[in-house]
Amino acid sequence: MNAAPPKPVERQLPSEEARALLTLTRELVHRELLPRAAEDEAAGRFPREVFATLGEAGLLSLPYPEQYGGGEQPYEVYLQVLEELASGWLAVALGVSVHTLSCHALAGFGAEEQRGRWLPGMLSGAQLGAYCLSEPQAGSDAAALRTRADREGEDYVIRGTKAWITHGGVADFYSAIVRTGEDGPRGISCLLVPGEAEQLSAAPPEHKMGMNSSPTAQLHFDGVRVNADRLIGEPGQGFQIALAALDSGRLGIAACAIGLAQAALDLAVQYAGSRKQFGRPIAEFEGLSFMLADMATQIEAGRALYLAAARRRDAGLAFGKEAAMAKLFCTDTAMRVTVDAVQVLGGYGYTQDFPAERFLREAKVLQIVEGTNQIQRLVIGRHLSSG
Repeated sequence: MNAAPPKPVERQLPSEEARALLTLTRELVHRELLPRAAEDEAAGRFPREVFATLGEAGLLSLPYPEQYGGGEQPYEVYLQVLEELASGWLAVALGVSVHTLSCHALAGFGAEEQRGRWLPGMLSGAQLGAYCLSEPQAGSDAAALRTRADREGEDYVIRGTKAWITHGGVADFYSAIVRTGEDGPRGISCLLVPGEAEQLSAAPPEHKMGMNSSPTAQLHFDGVRVNADRLIGEPGQGFQIALAALDSGRLGIAACAIGLAQAALDLAVQYAGSRKQFGRPIAEFEGLSFMLADMATQIEAGRALYLAAARRRDAGLAFGKEAAMAKLFCTDTAMRVTVDAVQVLGGYGYTQDFPAERFLREAKVLQIVEGTNQIQRLVIGRHLSSG
């Protein structure tokens, strides 16, 4: 059994254009995502055509400038679109977030000539990107990455392995963070690698406990040659580019987490209102009603937190601490809410007849990606100790 269509969230939006965009997103969720999410997840089927549909609707380029084909929407709006998508199918919302993250390096640090040449294609909706930072031995300690790009004439030649790459093997382009110099963060650069590059291959997708329709794979760079004009920013600037991208990416994960939690709450409320025990709906029993109240409160708090961080970003203010807080709180909320949703449904919550068990399995990964929640606490603590 699929979840009922998510109950519309009352939102404070900055413009009528934004309101129309959210209405369009809800329509796409109901028409394109909800009818197939459970089946595709069970089959481990990557819904590339769904991303094409979202691209045609302009949802793969929302926070980027119109002059390059973007939607030029504030992050406050873009993140609420992500939340709506996640309420219908987390794997798709996370894929949109990853695509947006993969465009960040070029949009934010590329030269004008580079942006004009490649960014319109990346934002056209026809392409899908991936972000390559993690490695088998370099996850949270990203400065220890080993994948090297050595200069040979007019090219860089890349050798090494990237791990945990969302869209690995199916992306049209990769924003790859690689080592071009000395050990440590100062020796890291960013290269834009075409998906069809020779000597680039993907391992079979990882077998995961959730998000099975989203391929996650290692990428092998076995002497991949790219022209030096695909260096984004300056040599040695890659670590700075990666950290800037992660601050924005963490907000995307926070929004996805709240969308997933909202779907779990909607399911729990619907079930508790229709399931009768002792002659009345179980929602009327204090133990259940208090649980639902706590779930709803946590979701509203998480939504307020990620939107506050987004508005700081839109205003040009520092938002790294707030992004870490939002990612931490919202993903922990998604975990708590999905656990409680299974409990509300009782035995039915443990079966695949309802999506509650899938929501629970999907929520776990959100506490890990874009920096584990332990790393978020380190980031927040360092901001506090530095004043």
